[in-house]
Amino acid sequence: MKMMKIDIISAVPDLLLSPLNSSIIKRAQDKKKVSIRVHNLRDYAFNKHRQIDDKPFGGGPGMVLKPEPFFECIENLQKETKYDHIIFTTPKGKIFDQKYANKLSLANNLLVVAGHYKEIDDRVREKFATDEISIGNFVLTGGELPALIILDAVVRVIPGVLNDSESALEDSFQDGERIEAPCYTRPAEYKGMKVPDVLLSGNDKEIKKWKEEQSKVLTERWKNFNN
Repeated sequence: MKMMKIDIISAVPDLLLSPLNSSIIKRAQDKKKVSIRVHNLRDYAFNKHRQIDDKPFGGGPGMVLKPEPFFECIENLQKETKYDHIIFTTPKGKIFDQKYANKLSLANNLLVVAGHYKEIDDRVREKFATDEISIGNFVLTGGELPALIILDAVVRVIPGVLNDSESALEDSFQDGERIEAPCYTRPAEYKGMKVPDVLLSGNDKEIKKWKEEQSKVLTERWKNFNN
């Protein structure tokens, strides 16, 4: 499989660097399954003060990220890469889910634009966005954390990133709205709390049946939580 290329544009790139160089995402890069580059929006600012924000037209609180640095950065990146998706992280977007992550994992090239402060000048979205993604009905300080969540969910389902023992195919939500059964490991008893006997039985048929039943119970509980 061809290595996926992911570019991220951020006004605060330091928020991204540690997570992108840790755990599964780092493993994916080491395995040459994905290449990730972070671009500092300030590097594309036009004036000597590297200004990237200004007051909103029409008044109101907060600062708006200026269009010029985004246009400069994105147009430069498009000269070398044809992106399958240009993703804007925004509370106004489509709610992100496992199905969406699976879809994005099939792409060759992704560009993720992380907003910050109050908003990005809307002309940037109008010109470039192919996908507008929200991670939930709430507002964060910036789009860096949503960008990391999206990338983590996408990268871990790229074939070969996880080992067989960590297979993403058994995760919750991979089979529609299905929650994975509870998991246990050694010791079999801890502080009076015992692992279900069926998991210690060695009876594969009964273990599979138990997992299916537990999955149904937890899926119904999840649905009740979210109604």
